[in-house]
Amino acid sequence: FGSSNFRPSSEAESQRYTQPTAMMHHQQQLVGWGMTARSVLGCSNCLVTVDPDQVATWENCGAYKGIIMPGMKFLGLDCCGICVNTRAVSMRIIENRTECETKTKDNVFVKIIVAVQMQILQDNIYDAIYRLSDPHGQVDSFVKDVIRGEVPLMTLDDSFAAKDDLAQAVKNRLADAMSSFGYLILNALVTDIEPDSLVKSAMNEIETNKRLRKAMEERAEADKNVEIKNAEAEAESKHLQGKGVARQRAAIIDGLRNSIGAGEVITSERVSELLLITQYFDTLKEMSQGGATTVFVPAAGGPAADQAAQMRDAMLQSRAVDGHHLQAIGNGAPQQHNMHM
Repeated sequence: FGSSNFRPSSEAESQRYTQPTAMMHHQQQLVGWGMTARSVLGCSNCLVTVDPDQVATWENCGAYKGIIMPGMKFLGLDCCGICVNTRAVSMRIIENRTECETKTKDNVFVKIIVAVQMQILQDNIYDAIYRLSDPHGQVDSFVKDVIRGEVPLMTLDDSFAAKDDLAQAVKNRLADAMSSFGYLILNALVTDIEPDSLVKSAMNEIETNKRLRKAMEERAEADKNVEIKNAEAEAESKHLQGKGVARQRAAIIDGLRNSIGAGEVITSERVSELLLITQYFDTLKEMSQGGATTVFVPAAGGPAADQAAQMRDAMLQSRAVDGHHLQAIGNGAPQQHNMHM
């Protein structure tokens, strides 16, 4: 038994059967399992102490004897911890996080993370210690059962909107189920709803396109209002220009009548000739103020009546040419562009 080859094997065997793994130890600390009351004597459980945030139970020869509250307590005679054993649990609020993957009504897989805050009931310490072997796994099972029963009835958008309803459903289910095991469910929170990355990118793109379309509609509406206002302003301007031209011509006629003499009767033909000549000279004036340096005026010398007759003949000839041109197009004749001198 004193050989060097035996002791490492003995230590390995001792660690294998007496010490829990790191993962088991972590889970036990989460739910308050695997802890015992601290022995004062070290080699015996006759006198033990319990931390302020713990409650323990003690057994004598495998029989349950009672609950040990925080502080020091004498449990009776014990021989090297064989007769008297203790089990302690934490009275702190414990948060149990569960990740569940499920499918929505519109066939989108999402990961839902639920945080459950629970605490051991002061009146049910016996049930909390002796009835459940894995409270953490039990809570996970109930949470996943509720999530996978509720989320498939919702679309992805509805699941985000119904986050509080999901949390309340989880809390109600756990409160009814875990109370009989000695646990009080304080709160249940849906902390995250995470669809696939491609689905999130698609949702963001849809929302971006909606906002761009709305912006384009607003811009088009603004452009339309500007066009309407410009058209209204132009119409009002033309109306005022027409009034101005009418007043100008009336003033010209009155001036001509006064210069000729009030006794002479001015016929409508004479008035038309005067207006036409006046408009003719106004056109020449506007052309001379443009970018052209030379203006050819096809007009022969003569009195104003001859000039008016020439302008009327030119207008009649232009209308006649346009009428023949339109008739030829209607009969299917090829279009010809003629220049009249």
